[in-house]
Amino acid sequence: MSGVEPGDPFQDTIAAIATPPGEGSIGVVRLSGPHALEVASHVFVSSFGRDPRQFASHTIHHGHVVDSGTGAVIDEVVLVFMKGPRSYTGEDVVELHGHGGRVPVQAILNAVLRHGSRPALAGEFTRRAFLNSRLDLAQAEAVLEVVRAKTEAGLRAAVRQLRGGLSEQVDGLRTELLSVLASLEASIDFPEEGLDVPAVGDLEKRIYRIEEGVGALIQKARDGRLLREGATVVIAGRPNVGKSSLLNTLLGRERAIVSVVPGTTRDTVEEELEIRGFPIRLIDTAGLREEPRDPIEMEGLRRTREAVGRADLTIVVVDGSEPIAPLDLKAWSESPQPRILVVNKSDLKPAVVSAVYQNQFGVEPLSTSALTRQGVEGLRCEIGRLLGGDAAGEAILMVGPRHREALERAERQLERARGALGEGLSVELVAMDIRGALSALGEIAGETVTEAILDQIFRDFCIGK
Repeated sequence: MSGVEPGDPFQDTIAAIATPPGEGSIGVVRLSGPHALEVASHVFVSSFGRDPRQFASHTIHHGHVVDSGTGAVIDEVVLVFMKGPRSYTGEDVVELHGHGGRVPVQAILNAVLRHGSRPALAGEFTRRAFLNSRLDLAQAEAVLEVVRAKTEAGLRAAVRQLRGGLSEQVDGLRTELLSVLASLEASIDFPEEGLDVPAVGDLEKRIYRIEEGVGALIQKARDGRLLREGATVVIAGRPNVGKSSLLNTLLGRERAIVSVVPGTTRDTVEEELEIRGFPIRLIDTAGLREEPRDPIEMEGLRRTREAVGRADLTIVVVDGSEPIAPLDLKAWSESPQPRILVVNKSDLKPAVVSAVYQNQFGVEPLSTSALTRQGVEGLRCEIGRLLGGDAAGEAILMVGPRHREALERAERQLERARGALGEGLSVELVAMDIRGALSALGEIAGETVTEAILDQIFRDFCIGK
């Protein structure tokens, strides 16, 4: 054991495996803290006889990790040293890059833990980056979004947030709000100077503009959720209208059993795909009937309605070669917005002209053929549009549930401040609401945040991150 002893839980030196478990070309053990290089010096032997404690920052060194008790070589490694604050955590960071594999990497970790470092907590490296002002809290959360990205569009949105995209917009709103607060407080603090209370109309307009900006960020929370979690798109309709064929066509492969016999699909069939940057969970459902024929069919209908109820988007399919049936209208009326009306089997002779659909359903339908793929690309485009546009664009931010809750509180405080101004209430009360909005916005970047919130955020991270 070296003379390095842990003290303050966020000031001592921590260590963890930074690469995924299993076999790989390399395995990385990361250390961070004031004694990272000293701890490494007890287990690392340079191939050129150099003292690790004399290594310059941002240099790479070849050598071996050895058991300090026996002198036995544990693994051949490369040591990377980054002196704080020019490192990920803002502290001294050492990485030992050895051969991938559970046993060698664990042996390297055990060696450094015997010399004064302690096992890192979940997300502790990123938490230290936040505490040392290398990242604000929204950027720190974006690290996890990058790791968990399901599509390239989701990755790009997470990287924008990691580079400060959300923080910059929130900071702009806070700057405007601080200007409003300064105007209010000037009239509170210096009444003897004869300062007039700022013009109510001007203040209301300024607060309303900020409120609009907050509202726009709240709207982006839905797009962020869809990129993060994926969108649920349900295909619904009566039996034998081509729902399963449409599922297979959208997927580009035969996933669901297709038959001319009505009622072939008796349970939900789920598959994943990507449409315009959004990860999609596509669900084919049992055909809707007036009366189920048996308990299994009854359960299938229950699951169909449950899937439609939680869908982000519903595709209601009707058979274009048959007259509109009451069940078609019922399927449409029971499907919440947003929804798409698809008239399938356009390769067959149509039974109804398009104007009738518009009259009966109130929307212009999309015409498709699951057999010839006619209209399917247009359907994909409409799905992407209704889910929020093109996720591959540059506008989407990963506004998460924590951010949304803080933004909604700020929006309520701003609305209340405008109301107080309009009612002629005291400037002190208006200023109090403005301060509340500032505090809520400050939580997003971590300027006003509690330890309990930090614990909740970083517990979802992996140990080595």
